[in-house]
Amino acid sequence: MGGYSVTKRSVIKFGGTSVADFTKLRNISRYLKDRTAQGEQLVVVVSAMGKTTDELLSNVELLTAKPNEQDLALLLTTGEQQTISYLSIILKEQGVATRAMTGFQAGIRTKGHHLKSKILNIDEQKFEQAFETCDVVVVAGFQGMNELGEITTLGRGGSDTTAVAIASALNVSCEIYTDVAGVYGTDPRIYPAKRLDYVSYEEMMEMSALGAGVLETRSVEIAKNYQIPIYLGQTLSDEKGTWIMAQEEILERKAVTGVALDKDMDYVTISYPMNDSALLKKLFELLEQEEVNIDMISQIVNMEGLQISFTMKDTDTNQINKIFTILQSEYPPLNFIIQEDYVKVSVIGSGMRDMSGVASKVFMTLLDNHIPFYQVTTSEISISYVVDQQNGRQAVEQLCSAFEL
Repeated sequence: MGGYSVTKRSVIKFGGTSVADFTKLRNISRYLKDRTAQGEQLVVVVSAMGKTTDELLSNVELLTAKPNEQDLALLLTTGEQQTISYLSIILKEQGVATRAMTGFQAGIRTKGHHLKSKILNIDEQKFEQAFETCDVVVVAGFQGMNELGEITTLGRGGSDTTAVAIASALNVSCEIYTDVAGVYGTDPRIYPAKRLDYVSYEEMMEMSALGAGVLETRSVEIAKNYQIPIYLGQTLSDEKGTWIMAQEEILERKAVTGVALDKDMDYVTISYPMNDSALLKKLFELLEQEEVNIDMISQIVNMEGLQISFTMKDTDTNQINKIFTILQSEYPPLNFIIQEDYVKVSVIGSGMRDMSGVASKVFMTLLDNHIPFYQVTTSEISISYVVDQQNGRQAVEQLCSAFEL
């Protein structure tokens, strides 16, 4: 599969549902012990147990509506630290030489906002030293340390990023285990789509970015940049999973690989009674400053003035409200609406590059089923639509049926 050394080392990541209780942790420990008995050395990246992170956030809501980001990052990282401690204790009890490490101890250096920082680099020597005396290194996902020595988090899905980044630093493959048996054409809870044996990095990045929720987008981007294959499978299951790898290593190319539904988005509309380029410049400067990622942008300029609409992740609501407070103080006539009753439906497939008729088939499917859409955007391998929340599921079902997923 190219690009990584064939060694007896692997990086394995277990998600929150896989480590939700002590029974599951014990079962994982036995699995890891069996693998070390085969001569493997393992880096095991874990998330917080079950709903721990949600519970911590709920506690904070009882205290304040606007917590300090540095304090919040410090609190949220305690979830993963519990998991690595428990797993390390159980592994040692089973006779496995183990070392537990926080993101800081693992040499994961970050930059950016405390709550969604990016990994700058990883000190692989930390792992080399640990493997001199250990067979399993258990690492807290989702966290690192910035240049000021402060603990930071990597944002939603950050443990995936931790795992793939470590695999890239060590030049080994990465296995990610969760409660689903691989990547499907769409969420199997919505439509009984087939499981995919192989998916390209590009398709997986689009599916993740557009709401598939299987893997964090940055983790796939890192894997692509360093040509690290990712195996996605169900925890402790014999069922075959999905390999995510370079497109040129996948023989069969389909026009459409998957359909994604993103419910975790807001639809924002800004209006201003005149076309003011200074306002637009200020808006985008603030969006960059607050690290708010927006997409599906449309702009209208007419006799009524300026109107700009875009979609964004609902996790950035606090930042966008802060931006609009600043803008309205400088541009009092500015009006904005944040709507939460829309979803984004996306059709993804690398075959779109070479096969005609995909866009027209998508449009006709939505029109034939009387599903209105309000905004459309395309990339080389995807087409996305904003539709009413109540039509999201039907749109996914009809598109999966149309493309035989």
